[in-house]
Amino acid sequence: MNLRASITSPGGYSAQLPPDRFNLTRYCLKPAADKTPSKVALIVVSASDEPVSARHYRFGEIEDAVLRVSQGLRDAGFERGDRLFIRMGNSFDYALLFFSAIAAGVVPIPASTMLSVSEVSMILEDSGASGIAVDGSLDVPRLPPPTRVVNASDLARMKAGARGDYADTAADDPAYLIYTSGTSGVPKGVLHAHRAVWGRRPMYDGWYGLGQQDIILHTGAFNWTYTLGTGLSDPWANGATSVLYTGMRDIEVWPRLIETFKPTLMASVPALYRQILKYCNVSKDAFAPMRHCLVAGEPLSPALAQAWQEATGLVLYEALGMSEISTYISCSPDNSPRPGSAGRPQEGRCVAILPAEDGDVPVPVGETGLIAVHRSDPGLMLGYWNRPEEDAHAYRGNWFIGGDRGRFDEDGYVYFSGRNDDVMNALGYRVSPQEVENALGLCPMVGEVGVTDIEVREGVRVIAAFVVLAEGQRGDEQELLDHAKERLANYKLPRAIYFVEALPHTANGKLKRKALHTLL
Repeated sequence: MNLRASITSPGGYSAQLPPDRFNLTRYCLKPAADKTPSKVALIVVSASDEPVSARHYRFGEIEDAVLRVSQGLRDAGFERGDRLFIRMGNSFDYALLFFSAIAAGVVPIPASTMLSVSEVSMILEDSGASGIAVDGSLDVPRLPPPTRVVNASDLARMKAGARGDYADTAADDPAYLIYTSGTSGVPKGVLHAHRAVWGRRPMYDGWYGLGQQDIILHTGAFNWTYTLGTGLSDPWANGATSVLYTGMRDIEVWPRLIETFKPTLMASVPALYRQILKYCNVSKDAFAPMRHCLVAGEPLSPALAQAWQEATGLVLYEALGMSEISTYISCSPDNSPRPGSAGRPQEGRCVAILPAEDGDVPVPVGETGLIAVHRSDPGLMLGYWNRPEEDAHAYRGNWFIGGDRGRFDEDGYVYFSGRNDDVMNALGYRVSPQEVENALGLCPMVGEVGVTDIEVREGVRVIAAFVVLAEGQRGDEQELLDHAKERLANYKLPRAIYFVEALPHTANGKLKRKALHTLL
């Protein structure tokens, strides 16, 4: 790998590009379904105390179900480019709808099960979704006509219906739409093309060290794009096997799953690795089946990386990514970790550090600026949904800027320095402080509120709200939280609330969020 070129070259993405005609689901499933149809592609465990009762899905079986459901969606009236919001629980059917929609040329919108009804309503309206898939496990807002509803009975009929074929889509056709926190406080849609899965190919060696023989245990839920990518799309595209758990959250289930299914790789977030060390009986023998572990979603502290390796004998390979491109900087078996660094640009990527304020000429090695990715990268989004002004703001010449700050060292390692905006990181999700402030500000007791994330111990950050009470009001933390729960997903809720006399402001009266921690 030419590290210097990856830091400063303006030439763009240098790995192989996808073919013009390309379907994301076909790429993930068809090769293994043709060559090894009876091989287990997915193991779904639903009971923490009975992992041997897991459901095994084979490549041929999954492809058959996907092509039947994709035809069923067409027969139900869904056309190319239509958006389908998935409002379902954590089950295989969630993934089935996601990949089936893409196979049909329909654009699924995967979303967290923790979203409130009002958040779902906002996304339905913003996306212009023509349909919603439900299984009865989650509340659904009032749906404007003529929204199509795909329920559990409809899905069952589709599974038993006629088998269709993959849509003849182009690599640049829309494939799926995800919503992430916007700096304005309103979630924004990130539209990805079918080529997005091809853009993940640099991760195979540049992060996973992934092969056909691997079994990857992913700790996320089916609705998370981290799971849909690292836990399903990439293993399946390589003919490997995935293991997912859908039962009650029990931290001790993970060592049991490792003992039963003997995964060779594990993917999670720093918080879960930390909990395993704290609450489980961890030993090198217990984790012996695995070669190494993968971590993303939030920065990995050097202390946690060291503690994990000492306890399990396994290296944690970190990756840095964003909703607009997924992971693009990482460590791997061929790219040893350095404390405090997320790794180096993956093979073929063209990454630069640009000046924080303006300009598209990369800054010198060692200088902190904005991490930028060349717009020729096939993993990069098509754009923000119906937000041309944000699209324009996200690019400087040929560089896409996602808002992360960092610097290169002399060997091409990237050191993450936080966000250039106020977006917070909570449990691996990016959360806008404005969105939380807007929700809290509707509570009658709140006169003014400022929200930021604070570090409560090394490597652990939580969302904190600083509240100035309205005149004559009494502070009630539980009442405020109950109010917020009606409007925000659980992961967006503040974990700490402080009632204060005043908030810091600039001379122009703007809230200084970066100074909120001084009130502690």
